Amino acid sequence: MNAHDVPDAPDIQVEVVRVFTDPAGGQGNALGIARAGDVVALDKQELAARLGFSETSVVSQPVDGTADVRIYTPTIELPFAGHPTVGTAWWLAAQHQPVHTLRVSAGPVTVTQTDGLTWITAKAEWAPDFDFQQLDSPDELTALRAEDFTEGQHYFWAWTNEPRGALRSRMFAPSMGIAEDEATGAAAVALTAKLRRGLVITQGGGSQLYTEWDSDGWVRLGGRVAEDHVVVL
Repeated sequence: MNAHDVPDAPDIQVEVVRVFTDPAGGQGNALGIARAGDVVALDKQELAARLGFSETSVVSQPVDGTADVRIYTPTIELPFAGHPTVGTAWWLAAQHQPVHTLRVSAGPVTVTQTDGLTWITAKAEWAPDFDFQQLDSPDELTALRAEDFTEGQHYFWAWTNEPRGALRSRMFAPSMGIAEDEATGAAAVALTAKLRRGLVITQGGGSQLYTEWDSDGWVRLGGRVAEDHVVVL
């Protein structure tokens, strides 16, 4: 079912933000954000496929600083993902409805805002299963082609400054309906736990993600977010 199947259905506005931009506000991974109350009559998975972003979040009205969020790729619903939680938390604050917690299927995600960055806290086991492959150099990353990956979820990375924890990465996830992801927060969380250290990740065309490792198994994931446009359905 879509909006036009409902008689006299009002237009639905889906806000689009870019998550994990560079310091100048460039790059970032597009995220569609729909208000849960606006899409009650819609098939959320169909909505995400129709929008075509790597992820779309459906967020409830916050109550006492907490909001429920459901996350969809074009083909599946995810229990947790990084760029939708960071982006949705930032967007709620921009709507003057800041939250300290987002409830996703995987568990409660703590939210903080610090020096222009939006941070969330998550567990590595919440992330989808990625095939992590370390390469010898960023040049090898550049040579990869999305069309060579027809299944699975592949995350390639190479150090650019290992002592600083800086690396370059690319992610291909055809099984999620994503040829190549511009910025993958859940993979950043999982890699941080795997390496047991904070990271500065430049992914895709230049998106930037920051992580911090906590010895109790939690990972903080942060980045900048920018408004982009509105889609009217």
